[in-house]
Amino acid sequence: MTTMLAARANPDSLTVALEKIEIPQPGPHDVLIKVASAGLAPGMITLLAHGAFKHLPTTLGHEAAGTIAAVGADVPGLAEGERVRIHPNLTCRSCVYCRTDREQMCAQQAMIGHAGFGTGPMPLYERYHDGGLAEYIRVPYWLVDPIPDHVSFDVGAKVHDLANAVRALKTAGPLFGGTIVVTAATGTMGTATIKLAHLFGASRLILVGRSAERLEAVRRLSAIPTEAVAMEEGGDLTATLRQLAPSGVDAVVDYLPTGPGIWQATAALATGGTLVHMGGNYVPPPIPIGVIMANCWRIIGTRSCTRTDALQVLDLLDAGTLTADELITHRFPLADLGEALAVMRDRSKPIWMGVVNP
Repeated sequence: MTTMLAARANPDSLTVALEKIEIPQPGPHDVLIKVASAGLAPGMITLLAHGAFKHLPTTLGHEAAGTIAAVGADVPGLAEGERVRIHPNLTCRSCVYCRTDREQMCAQQAMIGHAGFGTGPMPLYERYHDGGLAEYIRVPYWLVDPIPDHVSFDVGAKVHDLANAVRALKTAGPLFGGTIVVTAATGTMGTATIKLAHLFGASRLILVGRSAERLEAVRRLSAIPTEAVAMEEGGDLTATLRQLAPSGVDAVVDYLPTGPGIWQATAALATGGTLVHMGGNYVPPPIPIGVIMANCWRIIGTRSCTRTDALQVLDLLDAGTLTADELITHRFPLADLGEALAVMRDRSKPIWMGVVNP
């Protein structure tokens, strides 16, 4: 077999098409992986529409796990048949950010099968832009992580999202038994954060979302006391949060892509509290900088996890401290990609994490 099925994005089109293309051949430093599971990312098509994919045509999908099918001549420590996941962050590996566990800030930062975020040339992105929504994927060997035998390929593919939640929780801390508000709590990042929060010092969660029914469903994911707030159109989220936490909350982990909820939640922070945002929200802040100063609030944006975060997730999964199979609510064959993308965009039915199994 020399060809494979792949989900392709082409220039001047927002339609993702299933196409037969050549199976990539590994170079001396490459690993070819037979994909068993690839993650579906809700923001993928939005970023495509905004022109964030810097190399087209391309195969989509920055989350993938599978079995090594071939290794290049100069690949150390990996062999055919190993169960692995890919770490999608392409960076220079030598700048000050890459050397200090902040590689998502690298000027060359891009993601396999996803967008290019860097401000400079991205030579690795030119070679490795094709992603995992395909039967095979070629990646540089240094971005391959073995996954434990008892961890499913589906969870292995979603390690990146779990690691994003780890990054957000680390940034929000130290929490020392504090209360965290998680917005957009019924989505992919919200559910990942709920599962992990107690491992990073939280002792109480307040979940914010649009649907009371969906919030009630995700509450059972939490290992600590958890309350839920369904946002109403025109409602006063700040007042509701202050009723639940009169002294203020210790952190807000915000994944809202739009709307004023980010700042309404921020206004409920306790003195010294932290807002961590990973939602791409462009609503301007209504809170004067003097108020932020007087309350000693920290406001931090973070756009991705680091390799350290991903390895920490793998360690937690390996030890059994973290289990995540229940987060995978939707599975689709690659042939049904159109339906999968429609379900992800529509979200009329609850979906936590979705994967495609080629």
